Amino acid sequence: MSEPAAAPERRIAHLDMDAFYASVELLRYPQLEGHPVVIGGRRRSSRDDNAREGKSSSDKPDSFERLDSYQGRGVVTTATYAAREFGVHSGMGLMQAARLCPQAVLLPADFDEYRRYSRLFKDEIAAIAPRVEDRGIDEVYIDFDAVEGGAENGGQPLALRIQKAIRASTGLSCSIGVAPNKLLAKLASEFDKPNGVTIIYARDLAERVWPLPCRKINGVGPKASARLEQLGVRTIGELARCELRWLIEEFGRHTGHWLHEVSWGRDQRELSTHSEPVSMSCETTFERDLHAVRDRPELSAVFTSLCERLAADLAQHGYAGRTIGVKLRYDNFQSVTRAQTLDFHTADAAVIRRTAGRCLKRAPLDRRLRLLGVRVGSLVSAAEAQSLAQVPPAEKSLDLF
Repeated sequence: MSEPAAAPERRIAHLDMDAFYASVELLRYPQLEGHPVVIGGRRRSSRDDNAREGKSSSDKPDSFERLDSYQGRGVVTTATYAAREFGVHSGMGLMQAARLCPQAVLLPADFDEYRRYSRLFKDEIAAIAPRVEDRGIDEVYIDFDAVEGGAENGGQPLALRIQKAIRASTGLSCSIGVAPNKLLAKLASEFDKPNGVTIIYARDLAERVWPLPCRKINGVGPKASARLEQLGVRTIGELARCELRWLIEEFGRHTGHWLHEVSWGRDQRELSTHSEPVSMSCETTFERDLHAVRDRPELSAVFTSLCERLAADLAQHGYAGRTIGVKLRYDNFQSVTRAQTLDFHTADAAVIRRTAGRCLKRAPLDRRLRLLGVRVGSLVSAAEAQSLAQVPPAEKSLDLF
């Protein structure tokens, strides 16, 4: 008897919008195309609206505010690819970005507009592919196997079709990676940015994935990457050659086992398409460990940015929450959390920032920090929150960190 035919590989796609916030701004100001542009520092205000109304597509790039004139504690929300070539990246302090790329145009964030475009591109995907996992304002996972013919040629025709539909409806570009699972799909979506489609199979692991540095794995932060390098493990392929027992000894049972699995491209996670979230969070791992006193301006800016991003995600998904908390991970890899439950539901950035600030006051800040996160739990729909609405007490803002 002949061997039964092997089951075809799953086809899961990860779609990531290219420099999403910055690309939306370039639709508004096409004359900035090709120029380094940085988004960040603050939210859009009525003053910005008035200034924008006075600008037109004929205004020269020199008429915009430049990064070299910025003074403050803000951080980069995102940057165009032209700015990234100078080393500017998300989460970086704007003052540091100004030293790297002083000629960059600085624009305030316009989250209402970003949410509008997020809805537009996701509507286009939903019209083509029925099973989608929403991962935030600018990225999704898509089950190509749920689309008739979606696995044809590894998924490339379907990926190109989705790209074309998004470009036609929004004017924006995206990059798509299609692979046997979510882990590899997310890696693949970064291979050919911007506006790329990358198709990989399990057989491509050694050639396409193993040569990459370990930090490219989603979940391996700067500290873990540095520790792996200290141990002589620089690439994903070198990680795959490490014995499981050794990884567990060095990183603990959970992390060691996870590192072993992901280095071999294994990921059994299914797409989550219908579950209601219990909580939502935003966190960041710092490029270097930060001190609560000596690095207070940078920490304060990052903290505010996290609260604003979390508020934007809550609004994007239509949720509000009562329990607000913070997560800290110290330079010794120990973590602590603190939380407070309010008498009302909120998705307001200022309320989240103020309440999370109170939580920080109850956390030890004597060690340097490698990670900071903000979380909102006890979620209800925005409509339900409105029906339960109570007016929060007016309070002075807290300048923590």
